Amino acid sequence: MIEHVAPGRVEQREVALAEPGAGEAWVQTDFSAISPGTESLVFRGEAPSDLDLDETIPSLRGGFTYPFVYGYAAVGRVVKVGSHSDEQWLGRRVFAFHPHQDYIRIRIEDCLPVPDEISSRAAPFLANTESAVNFVMDARPVLGERFLVIGLGVVGLVTTAILASFPLSRLFAADPVPHRREWARRFGATDVVEAAGHGRIGYAWADGGAARPGFDGVIELSGNADALDEAIAVTGFAGRIVIGSWYGRKRVALNLGGVFHRRRIRLISSQVSTLAPDLSGRWNKARRLVLAWEWIRRIEPERLITHVFSPSRCQEAFELAASPGSGALQVLFQFG
Repeated sequence: MIEHVAPGRVEQREVALAEPGAGEAWVQTDFSAISPGTESLVFRGEAPSDLDLDETIPSLRGGFTYPFVYGYAAVGRVVKVGSHSDEQWLGRRVFAFHPHQDYIRIRIEDCLPVPDEISSRAAPFLANTESAVNFVMDARPVLGERFLVIGLGVVGLVTTAILASFPLSRLFAADPVPHRREWARRFGATDVVEAAGHGRIGYAWADGGAARPGFDGVIELSGNADALDEAIAVTGFAGRIVIGSWYGRKRVALNLGGVFHRRRIRLISSQVSTLAPDLSGRWNKARRLVLAWEWIRRIEPERLITHVFSPSRCQEAFELAASPGSGALQVLFQFG
């Protein structure tokens, strides 16, 4: 397994794996993905020490106290089960919300079968695609609106691709890294800019002869605390800003004394573990995951894989993933 041992340091170590009990399985991992935003923040030691690793994922119990394991995008095959009643799972490809590890002991109820038409290199994108689906659900795009996505890592690009399927009037995407902006164009952005803020985007367009200032919706996914303040500057009256970034221990300074107050701008926290209450009566995690698999088929996010490492090179892999200027988009570990 790959273990975080100090800020900016990971190591590979061996652990004994207990035999699977009834209702459990061993999964031999083929690939696992480093989530570029969240895991880079964790790697740098910027996660709050008083926060649980993840309350919704059984393999991520405990807190951010070194040493600890982290990760939630593993794909492999079931190679052993704990009882005869579970033998129909043998040989099946599954996705698991689990840290980076070559063999995983897991409850079968936590194994998500990978659809036959989705490759084992594409399947690790399920976690980030599910997040992107959630962000768009919280953003509530409407016919003819103007939208902006700030931050074009993997989840930002997948979010851009989903938004591009809506009949928006314009879809802007902002990021300082040129190759990320180029991917945003490929995924359907109508306009790309180097960064958000005054003088970069501008926020008034002629629409039917009348100037209507600002974006109707902004989704902030950069992980840069300053970007949220910039998002406020370019959002229009009664516009909404969906905050998908996790800032960890970073403090965010916002200018709430200007346009934020007068334009009645809404800030919406979005996090993949839960859905907005008005949707949860009809939507559950299983339904959202079905939708995420469908978007993996449509987007083919495996095109965003730039680097594949063996687990023995985990330090190099995390350093690369955590460096915005490295040219990396999606970094995978390949096991076996």
